[in-house]
Amino acid sequence: MITHIFVFVLSFSILIYSSKWLVKSLARVARLLGWKEFVVAFFTMALASSIPNLSVGISSALHNIPSLAFGEIVGNNIIDLTLAVALAVVISKRGLRLPSQTVQTSGLFTIFVAVLPPLMAFDGGIGRGDGTILILVFLIYIFWLFSKKDRFSKIYNRGAKKFRLKKFFKNLFIMLAAVFLLIAAAEGIVRSATYFSESLNVPLVLIGVLVVGMGNALPEIFFSVQAARKGEDWVVIGDLMGSVIITATLVLGLVALIRPIMIDNIAPFAVARLFLVVSAVFFLLFLRTEKKITKKEAVFLFLLFAAFVAAEIIFL
Repeated sequence: MITHIFVFVLSFSILIYSSKWLVKSLARVARLLGWKEFVVAFFTMALASSIPNLSVGISSALHNIPSLAFGEIVGNNIIDLTLAVALAVVISKRGLRLPSQTVQTSGLFTIFVAVLPPLMAFDGGIGRGDGTILILVFLIYIFWLFSKKDRFSKIYNRGAKKFRLKKFFKNLFIMLAAVFLLIAAAEGIVRSATYFSESLNVPLVLIGVLVVGMGNALPEIFFSVQAARKGEDWVVIGDLMGSVIITATLVLGLVALIRPIMIDNIAPFAVARLFLVVSAVFFLLFLRTEKKITKKEAVFLFLLFAAFVAAEIIFL
């Protein structure tokens, strides 16, 4: 047991640090290549922060336990919509102000995709057809988001540097090394989670919801808090909503295509499904009320997260 706990903690540490290396090296490559600012933001914030979820998801599918990925994504999304938002608001000076129409529309889309997978699972699982639909939903959102041409007018030039082949290949090597470490870390997490499930007689989907979901959400929480301190409200919400959208559509869709997700016993997952819907509804309500999230609303979201954890423990 101690060995598996050590492997589990070590794997998560590697997952977090390799994700940071990947993001930093990608940002450096973007500066060297002169990418547009929005493209950089999308890849380094939302997509890159979802790489740990993708790593664990693909590994669990290859190990024929895709329900772990399903539980992990649901747990991660609940944390993003409650705890992560609440901490960012508390750290910020005046709460999160989000008047942008793009953010408001993305908020509606976020709630839709957050509750879509649990609805699909009502018949006992998410098959390859459902996975295809999830990926199509992701592509539709990307098409809409990238159709906002005004977002591509500004070059990402923070500390811009002239293109140098040596630095380009150096950062490319770091990116490849980070991906390798991500794959190894995901393998350790999946194997440890399987052991805990069997040893403690706890459904694997709950291990995903409570433990793996929280672990994979730590980088997003850290990033959101740092952005909130700088007053970058759109960065906070953009990262969290982007993470929810990508994990609930692209990541889960890919997992289902590799290995259909079958949930024989839906009862242990019922609590998480209920709290995901409630979290999504209140997040949208707070987001659209005066187009900001206040500190009082943040306290409510934190209490909602605490209630979720307590309910999961009680109904184990």
